[in-house]
Formats: sequence, C-alpha cells, structure tokens
Amino acid sequence: MEFEKNPFSMILNKMIVTKEGKRLGFVKDVVFETKSGELISLVVKDSTAYTKTLNLEKTNNHESLIPYNSIIAVGDFVIVSEQDLI
Repeated sequence: MEFEKNPFSMILNKMIVTKEGKRLGFVKDVVFETKSGELISLVVKDSTAYTKTLNLEKTNNHESLIPYNSIIAVGDFVIVSEQDLI
C-alpha cells in the first residue's frame, strides 16, 4: 500500500479518534526511524480518560503512543483501529 506524502504539520494537533468514534486525544508529535524515515508512532497530548485505560506504550514523560500500523486514515481527524491498539 502506498501513501501520499504529507508534511508533519498536516497531522499536528489533529484529534485522534477510533473508527468507533471514541476520542483518544490530539497528535503532539511523531516517532520515526531516522535512517529510513519510517513512521513508528504518534505521541498523544491531552489524552482522554478512555485512552488512559488502554494498554498503550508510553514515552519517558508518560505520554501515550499510538502505533502507526493502527492508523486507518488522516483527514479532519486521525482515525485509528481500536483493535490494533489492544
């Protein structure tokens, strides 16, 4: 699957929601592999109470990380598959 390349600013501060409509927070930053440029995960800011119940990987600052492979679409929102988060 090939994705269109978009600048980081296109997803920064977008709301992250599951395809079921549950809000998870907002995109604060991205984690990527420096050699290949491969996106690894999204750093979540303003995590919701629901997000905190998920068993997500955390940064050193205790911010939740959404794995890249769970992203379904990026538009007005970043839509993720909840099944891929669990």
